[in-house]
Formats: sequence, C-alpha cells, structure tokens
Amino acid sequence: MRRIALALLMVASGLGGASAGSGLDKLVVVTSSGPHPFNVEVMHGTAELERGLMDRRFMPADHGMLFDFAETQPVMMWMKNTYIPLDMVFIDKTGHVINVAADAQPLSLAIIPSAKPAFAALEINAGIAAKIGIKPGDVVRDALFHNQ
Repeated sequence: MRRIALALLMVASGLGGASAGSGLDKLVVVTSSGPHPFNVEVMHGTAELERGLMDRRFMPADHGMLFDFAETQPVMMWMKNTYIPLDMVFIDKTGHVINVAADAQPLSLAIIPSAKPAFAALEINAGIAAKIGIKPGDVVRDALFHNQ
C-alpha cells in the first residue's frame, strides 16, 4: 500500500531549473521509426520520486524524466502541480514499453495507471510519443535497464 501511495505522489511538469535528480542521462527510445535520443533526469528514492518535475514550466523537446521505482510494482501517477501536458511511458525491468498514457492534462488529479506493474516511467512532452511512434513492446535503452 505504501508503494501505491508513493506512486500517487509522483508528479511532473516542465524542465526549468535543476531538480534533485542525478543529472542528465542519455536515454534512447527505439521505435519502428528508429532510435530517438533524450536527455533525462533520473529520479531515485522516495524524495526524488515524490518531487519529480513538480512546479516546472518548460521542458525542451529532447528532454524528459525517468522514474526508477527500484522494483516492479503497480504504478499510479497524477498531474498535480504539473503545468505542461505530458506523455507517460511505463516500462518493465528489461526496458520494454508496457503502455503509454498520452496527453496527460496539466494540474489534473485524475489517476494515470500503468497497464501492468512497471519498473520505471518516462515522462516526455505531450505529443512526442505519438510523433515518434512509441508503443507497447518498443525498447527504452538506458543504464537503468542494463541494455545500452
């Protein structure tokens, strides 16, 4: 139950200013249209997961945030204190996309669940998942998934 409550606290917004994350990581989403690189902040631990991209107002198109849940679990997120629309990409431990929640509405308290238990979630600007064709089964390459 604690994990679900923690996941409910995770929020996102735009990228404007440094967060508590561990700096920028190079991540690649491989879709049927090819590899798509992103610069991401990786969030680990309760405090970083709770803070996420909260209260930010801008995120460059090639940036995002990767949430490391440290174990596979049901994940529920929301957009409280989130000022820009986002796509949420839920990912399993091997780096395969589980599902995409597209166009999450800013400031909404609606719950956004992963379709199945997830190991991580990638938040990117709304519309990018559709633009590059992210779909279940695609691969996210990052050190977190040991698949670079």
